[in-house]
Amino acid sequence: MKGMKTLRSGRNRRKWIYVLLLMGLLGLSGCGSPSSASMDTSAEATSEITQAAETTQEERTELVKTGSMELQYAENFTVDYYEDGYKMLTTLPDSQRYLLVPEGQPVPQGLDEDVSILQKPLQNIYLVASGAMDMFASLDAVDQIRFSGQKQENWYIQTAKDAMAAGDMIYAGKYSKPDYELLVSEGCDLAIENRMITHSPEVVEMLQSFDIPVMIEYSSYEQHPLGKVEWVKFFGALTGKEAKAEEAFAEQTEILEEVESGEKTGKTIAFFYVTSNGLIQVRQSTDYIPKLIELAGGRYIFENLEDSGSGRSTLNMQVEDFYAGAKDADILIYNSSIDGGVTTVDELIGKCNILKDFKAVQEGQVYCTTNDMYQQSMAIGYLLQDMHTVLTDDDTAKLRYLFLLQ
Repeated sequence: MKGMKTLRSGRNRRKWIYVLLLMGLLGLSGCGSPSSASMDTSAEATSEITQAAETTQEERTELVKTGSMELQYAENFTVDYYEDGYKMLTTLPDSQRYLLVPEGQPVPQGLDEDVSILQKPLQNIYLVASGAMDMFASLDAVDQIRFSGQKQENWYIQTAKDAMAAGDMIYAGKYSKPDYELLVSEGCDLAIENRMITHSPEVVEMLQSFDIPVMIEYSSYEQHPLGKVEWVKFFGALTGKEAKAEEAFAEQTEILEEVESGEKTGKTIAFFYVTSNGLIQVRQSTDYIPKLIELAGGRYIFENLEDSGSGRSTLNMQVEDFYAGAKDADILIYNSSIDGGVTTVDELIGKCNILKDFKAVQEGQVYCTTNDMYQQSMAIGYLLQDMHTVLTDDDTAKLRYLFLLQ
């Protein structure tokens, strides 16, 4: 990738001093026949000046690192800072690097070919990773998103709905079928995808052929719940809103500290969903939901459920296996993110009849997530509070993202 070289005033001054010195030496050598000593001195000085100039040339083709972003829980990205406001954002699962170039600054030469250049200001982002929208909203940076991978009616984030209603954000197709003509004609400067794009590599190739950088958001790879939330710092760096990102993240860590200091009940929770073909979808024990249950003071009923080769956060099991493992769970939580959920216990039993024999059903300890939970990526702290409330039999009227089925 080619671009202009970054010139720094201090290095320029040194270079011109070397040039003037060289001119002076050449002028002296022209005032008569030089002695061999003067010629040797001149040649030696010339060599030193040439080496110094080459060193200056080499220095100014490289970025000068000044530090890196400190992270507490996230393990799947890094942000490095360089002189003059340059930033290098790296997504670790795919080792992709993105150099954020400040407005008015040139693109440095000497970069590796695999580094994608993002030239500020970024104002025409194509956001397909819907879980990232809540982070942009918390940063007051929704105005940097021009293209949406969701239609207006499918957003639960109000600022996104409002932006689409006003025409400031427009639908540009889902991840597997983007509107290339629209994206190119309106100058899309970055596509932020979720992991689903790995199933459509031809889309990535097509976007890149139009000089649209593609970035995959990997917050779902984080095992610690607050690791997912900490991706707000990644997008804070991308949008130039690091301070707001720190504030938003600190709010969630305060909730964690409060809950961790509370009661540890040890009650068991089964978090599940009934698929359209009658299977039960549960979370692998390495997923963030079991970790959230643990942090809230409970215990995930399937503690050792893991399929390391699948690369998925969920597993499907037969009804009989779910019955054997979860019938004595103290609490059931139904995940509404796919089918819209249920409002009563009878509705839930209608999806899976054997649930009527579960301990939690008989004791009235069945909850459902709200429909918007999966888009509320900055609400994990509040979901943690909700789970702690459920586990401690506290006032369920305080719940935000869970509700008791009647």
